[in-house]
Amino acid sequence: MNLVFLGPPGAGKGTMATRVAEHFTIPHISTGDIFRANIKGQTELGKKVKAILDAGDLVPDELTIELVRDRLTRKDAARGFILDGFPRTIPQADALAEFAAVDRALNFVLPDEEVIKRLSGRRVHPGSGRTYHVLFNPPESEGKDDLTGEDLVIRPDDQEDAIRNRLQVYKQQTEPLIAYYDDRSLLVDIDSAPAPDAVFRQVLKVLS
Repeated sequence: MNLVFLGPPGAGKGTMATRVAEHFTIPHISTGDIFRANIKGQTELGKKVKAILDAGDLVPDELTIELVRDRLTRKDAARGFILDGFPRTIPQADALAEFAAVDRALNFVLPDEEVIKRLSGRRVHPGSGRTYHVLFNPPESEGKDDLTGEDLVIRPDDQEDAIRNRLQVYKQQTEPLIAYYDDRSLLVDIDSAPAPDAVFRQVLKVLS
């Protein structure tokens, strides 16, 4: 079962990918994780990626494609995989189609205002990385870490203007991909607004 997960930031793709991967015993493959693993392992591809990222540039399509192609040759991906964060562009989707058949593209749908509510409500304890949410997982004392009592902070990319910018970039990049998989009758929309267990049940129903 070869899956592609699409959806805006905050839609819960990562959470669902982890649960689906465990349920079907297939790897959850994120391009960010692939980059980090290759850089850490100091592979030839990793060295190229590190040089590009250190220069502040974006990793070009052909190198990202090469890394994903290499990752999908591993034994754990023989029964299937979940791709999260790839493809991001039509050329990447075309390249993927040359070395792996996609069975389903799941599009996690969440209205912009709900994305903003989810992401802007996040609060983080800088020392430990412990994460709270003002609505869904509030600290015992407002604005304070439960264990240390220290101040919680809002990450710069969780500020509302930054979130709106991320949504714009996502739409420009990904809306063509939604049409691409829809044209091939591979796209299934998943309503991401309910609680995670309800979203997971939707996903299992689609995949069964």
